[in-house]
Amino acid sequence: MRAHIITYGCQMNEYDSHLVASELVSLGWELVDSVEEADFVLVNTCAVRGKPVEKVRSLLGQLRKEKERRGLLVGMMGCLAQLDEGQQMAKKFGVDILLGPGALTSLPEALKQNERFFDLTFRDDLLDYIPPPPKGALSAHVSIIRGCNHHCTYCIVPTTRGPEVSRHPDLILKEIELLKKAGVVEVTLLGQNVNSYGKDQPGYPSFAELLRMVGQMGIPRVRFLTSHPVNFTDDILEAIAETPAICRYIHLPVQSGSDRVLRRMAREYRRAHYLERIRRIRELLPDAVLSTDIIVGFPGETEEDFQETLSLYDEVGYDQAYMFIYSPRPGTPAYKHFQDLPREVKVERLQRLIEKQKEWSYRRNLEWVGKTVEVLVRGMAKEEGFVQGHDRGNHPVLIPAAQAPTPGLYQVEIKQATPHLLFGEVVGAREPAPIPLPVA
Repeated sequence: MRAHIITYGCQMNEYDSHLVASELVSLGWELVDSVEEADFVLVNTCAVRGKPVEKVRSLLGQLRKEKERRGLLVGMMGCLAQLDEGQQMAKKFGVDILLGPGALTSLPEALKQNERFFDLTFRDDLLDYIPPPPKGALSAHVSIIRGCNHHCTYCIVPTTRGPEVSRHPDLILKEIELLKKAGVVEVTLLGQNVNSYGKDQPGYPSFAELLRMVGQMGIPRVRFLTSHPVNFTDDILEAIAETPAICRYIHLPVQSGSDRVLRRMAREYRRAHYLERIRRIRELLPDAVLSTDIIVGFPGETEEDFQETLSLYDEVGYDQAYMFIYSPRPGTPAYKHFQDLPREVKVERLQRLIEKQKEWSYRRNLEWVGKTVEVLVRGMAKEEGFVQGHDRGNHPVLIPAAQAPTPGLYQVEIKQATPHLLFGEVVGAREPAPIPLPVA
């Protein structure tokens, strides 16, 4: 019995795919690298934007043809599976197993059935499941909280993943301890809103307290995603400042620089509050690398609103940014109540924002030239003759392959910068992990 998993979407989906892969292996399935080799193909889906939904639709059409040809078993999981849109798609394309994001531990039961199996419940045992460390990995994700209690008008996540539920700290620490023993040197704590960790469970530590606990476990690098400006409090900053293992990389989504647009988005903060949080980050963590998410062309956004986003970008001076054209998602308040802007308007504004991002990223990256940083080398780069890794500020760094023949943590002097890459040379190394790099 051979299985192949295809994953779309965020880091949480990557973590969920690893969790399901470990379940399959424990049941005796062999994981293979292609649809052609597999008896069971499981598609982990994303519903945040329209593009990954269309990719899933196209893929399911191809899998239906393969299913008709040789009796392939097809499964679908993730956020899209939780929505009516995804369930209709699953029925149309003959999906055999459909699991919502909260029902992943139902997979063994689903595989025993000889008929279609759909489960969209939120199972408590999912929070208790500790997947084994990913084989040969130097970095890994750990889920600390699932769901979201914020209800931004553009976002489908509260519907697909439910309300916030924190995982027991003992389970989190146990999973990280297993990762440490397996040779993992970088752990990323995951949640739709990690800052809310512990608030739903009396007696649990706060997120700041959890950061301190994880930072004392001996993992060289600890990161976290994603934060919400409303919940990103000073005690979190203090924990980062006082815990060397925690990387000084802060991803703080702003979405828009216009108060009017933020109000329509139901983002629960305004520009002044966001900028005050940035001021405190700069004050307590002057060397922090800052990134953000921005949605361009939200319904009703005027040119004046967009100019406010550009001016906020200049005021903050982000190192990095993830920028998206607004994508209407069925089931969200924005889809129901707001009229979308013409696509050409959204595309033109995105292009201007990209130019702004390139300008600031290049400026920020140039500041690293001549400095020595710690780089986690993970594998071969697309550029011939180089390996690629990332520093503690999440900058992609390219190094001559001959200088870093094995994955691991290296001390690297930055020699050159572009808007999106840093180039460096090795000046020292911790003991690199004895894992051969894949052949390019």
